[in-house]
Amino acid sequence: MAAPMELFCWAGGWGLPSVDPDCLAVLTYARFTGAPLKVHRLANPWRSPSGSLPALKTRDEGVISKAQQIITHLRKQKYNADYDLSAQQGADTLAFVSLLEEKLLPVLIHTFWVDAKNYVEHTRKWYAETIPFPLNFFLPNCMHKRHLERLQLLWGDGYMEDEEKLEKELYRDARECLTLLSQRLGSQKFFFGDSPASLDALVFSRLAPLLKAKLPNGKLQQHLKSLQNLCNHCAAILSLYFPWDGGDPPAGGPRTDGGGSDAEDEPHKRRKQLLSVLVGLGAMVLYAFLSGIVSVQRGAPGAPARPPAALPEDDDDEEEE
Repeated sequence: MAAPMELFCWAGGWGLPSVDPDCLAVLTYARFTGAPLKVHRLANPWRSPSGSLPALKTRDEGVISKAQQIITHLRKQKYNADYDLSAQQGADTLAFVSLLEEKLLPVLIHTFWVDAKNYVEHTRKWYAETIPFPLNFFLPNCMHKRHLERLQLLWGDGYMEDEEKLEKELYRDARECLTLLSQRLGSQKFFFGDSPASLDALVFSRLAPLLKAKLPNGKLQQHLKSLQNLCNHCAAILSLYFPWDGGDPPAGGPRTDGGGSDAEDEPHKRRKQLLSVLVGLGAMVLYAFLSGIVSVQRGAPGAPARPPAALPEDDDDEEEE
């Protein structure tokens, strides 16, 4: 039997198997199709073979690190959730995928990464508590910067000229997008009947974090909660395909995902932990020097040396799957 493909993704939280929408989309699509994946849920993207999450390690094509490319690869391996769709349903899928990326994605980035209250009290707090020390001091800020750049790419260079007006327009478009999704779903269990397709995986990956996160500022979240069929859609996928409260199996049970194991061999696990700490310490020292937190000064001979600046400490430890 061929070795399963290995999927590296962000760890779970908020009752979800992963808090990252792209990782969640891949995990959900794999569960829909039964693709045999050995899943590594990480709190440190540097432990991924590509340095980013999600990432799929394959035997023939190396490492694939984009969610849509991973799903395309799974389709090539005959794990196709859209196999039974008609031509019209395929066209509807493309139209709604485009709608989600154009109307909903920018507002989701804004909700979690730009809105100051949500970012400080929820998003950054979760990543800072989950990412291992010392990487938790600067990785959340790096992720924040990347999301701002992504948002600028989606909105255009002029989005800062009248940010408040543009924000109102975008939230209005996002509410309309959710309403259209609700109308398309209707009373069905999934968007195209009784069996889930790729559109269900994508919608779930975008809506479930918004639905489950405890956001202090939940403007869009409140509109989503008023659309009961979309809430039921997310709840059904969680209960049917991630029954262990966000993908965590019960204590003492095997950790599997589509036939693969979550657990790593203990010697390799310890070696990776040690390597992660050493790399993190080196990165933290380099960051301290580059940012001016720590500097080296050469004094005159015989002059008393200045005491070194103390590096910040943190008592949080990484939780391993």
